[in-house]
Amino acid sequence: MTKPLRFGIVAGEKSGDILGADLIKALREHYPTAEFFGIGGPLMVALGCESLVPMQRLFVMGFVEPLGRLPELLKIKRDLQRRLIANPPAAFIGIDSPDFNLRLETSLKQHNIRTIHYVSPSVWAYRAKRIFKIGRAVDLMLTLFPFETGIYQQHDIEVACVGHPLADQIGFEDNRLASRAQLGLAETDRVIALLPGSRAGEIKRLGPVFLEAAIESLQGNPALKFIIPAAGVETKRQIDELLHGSGILGVDQFQLTDDSQEAMSAADLVVMASGTATLEAMLLRRPMIVCYKLAAITWAIASRLVKIPFVALPNLLAGKQLVPELMQHALTVESLNREITRQLQGQAEDSEHHVAMMQEFDEIHRGLRMNASASAAAAIVKLLDSE
Repeated sequence: MTKPLRFGIVAGEKSGDILGADLIKALREHYPTAEFFGIGGPLMVALGCESLVPMQRLFVMGFVEPLGRLPELLKIKRDLQRRLIANPPAAFIGIDSPDFNLRLETSLKQHNIRTIHYVSPSVWAYRAKRIFKIGRAVDLMLTLFPFETGIYQQHDIEVACVGHPLADQIGFEDNRLASRAQLGLAETDRVIALLPGSRAGEIKRLGPVFLEAAIESLQGNPALKFIIPAAGVETKRQIDELLHGSGILGVDQFQLTDDSQEAMSAADLVVMASGTATLEAMLLRRPMIVCYKLAAITWAIASRLVKIPFVALPNLLAGKQLVPELMQHALTVESLNREITRQLQGQAEDSEHHVAMMQEFDEIHRGLRMNASASAAAAIVKLLDSE
């Protein structure tokens, strides 16, 4: 009897667990008895993936925390590496978490185990020399966005763009009215969603500016309503503190929800931190103002390293400025309030810019809709068949 095909696989965070679970399902379309071993979250484990340690053990943030966790992370890598080399899989798939996975992939590739990395590190934005390290680590890079493939092709690294799962999940229909009904909002309300980020530092830097600009906007337009998503106990506590400090806790025009996609879907305009949520807002066809503010010393370093003209994904994908970006010193209460007024006015008048932006959003959405998990599985099958 033929032994079932075995894959090594590591996901280090929630988004990786979602990608990993969908990829496991897609690979089983080709290899129904395939086995998966490595590190995964609850969704991957539910599909039979054997996880050496709980996925949370790979969670690290910032510059300082990883140093304290380094001995444990190195031990996890050594144990996993030893077991994969002792019983080599058909291939190893590292999902995002590049600091952990690229190191592991380098060791495995040296032992002639084929390696796939799913979700490109931001080599096109900064630390371009990492491309040589990636070349030593991976046999195949799977990217989510078309603009990411060029640097790999230049360095003769096998690459496939598989599209973004969010583009597959979010349809082309507009669910604004259904989302408003869920949130108790009327069809005629003028609604702004405020998303100051998901991390404590982001919320601390952006939250006060967002709320003060909202209060100023209300003075000019008292009919406006604001929705603030706050998922998780700690985020909700932080947002509550900001609302309390601004004197607007319990004010009717502001409401909290735990569903960020529903908040964006219900809104006329989204004011948000830079990140994957900007892609979500674009796929929902929502005008947005993208804000980006780092701690002063981090900005001083990042502004020297980063070599891209934009931070918002819609702008990166379009190769031009589709949505306004307010970065670091350019982000003030006054500048944000001005931009909110300008955006709402453009929508009300159905301006040429607004119509063109919606058309571009639609084209980008269609371009990213590539059945990501099935495309990723097909690229892996092609690699395995190319022996």
